[in-house]
Amino acid sequence: MPTPMFKGIIPPVSTIFHEDGSFDQEGTARLIDYLLNSGVNGLFFLGTGGEFSQMSVSQRKEVAEFAVSYVKGRVPVLIGTGSASTDEVIELSLHAKGVGADGVVVINPYYWPLSEDNLYAHFAKIAEAVDLPILLYNFPNLTGQDLSPEFVRKLVSTYSNIVGIKETVDTAGHIREMILKVKSVRPDFSVFAGFDDHLFNTLALGGDGAISASANYAPELTIGIYKAFQSEDYAKAIELHKQLAPLPLMYKLDSPFVSVIKEAIVMRGLPISTHVLGPASPLSAVKKQELKDILNMANLL
Repeated sequence: MPTPMFKGIIPPVSTIFHEDGSFDQEGTARLIDYLLNSGVNGLFFLGTGGEFSQMSVSQRKEVAEFAVSYVKGRVPVLIGTGSASTDEVIELSLHAKGVGADGVVVINPYYWPLSEDNLYAHFAKIAEAVDLPILLYNFPNLTGQDLSPEFVRKLVSTYSNIVGIKETVDTAGHIREMILKVKSVRPDFSVFAGFDDHLFNTLALGGDGAISASANYAPELTIGIYKAFQSEDYAKAIELHKQLAPLPLMYKLDSPFVSVIKEAIVMRGLPISTHVLGPASPLSAVKKQELKDILNMANLL
């Protein structure tokens, strides 16, 4: 039986910027090295936490080029190429292929709620134009439109280069149906939890791992859960899951939550710039204290 191309813990890497908003290669390299040394199974650049939605096309290409060249094949590199424009997704995806990325991650178009026919045509055009593994990115809270298991099953039954999905949904039932309905026709299809606290149940239901923000600042927790499952040490997995449980409280501290992730990285001991692109803003002193309290609840400080 074919196995998934991508699996395990793949952090959605924060993009590090200088105070003037320019891309900080040195800071990003420091974060990449930290994650690689932690034992991640891949790296995902230019996702939600990577601030892709605040960047120009040229900025996104600059980050993609640096990420692939710096990682140098040590783990698979996924590049987020989602956009409200089908043509722009194709442009960014072909660029990612050209610089050597291992795959692209495509969120469904935001702003317009699309008819199912138009949504299908969007992904179909991308799959036909881009000879590279494609992961779908389902985040209905931000896009306003869910990718249903039935819709995904229809897509992947036709397009073999659509190889997985990041399920950023807060419903275990949705993840369960995605696993059961899509893997029944494509056993090689990867299903990743997008929220930290759904990793445990995603693995228990037959999923493949997580692409979740906590891996930026507490990779030992999600990596530990994944490894414990692989070795069938379920008691250890449950123990780590309980430790991880308070972390989603962080993401309610601000919106966008990108500054929260960067402050948590610094609090865990990695010196990086916490500058974020507008309309995101730095955390206030009060919010920083609340963040510290949550990290303490998880025994991470």
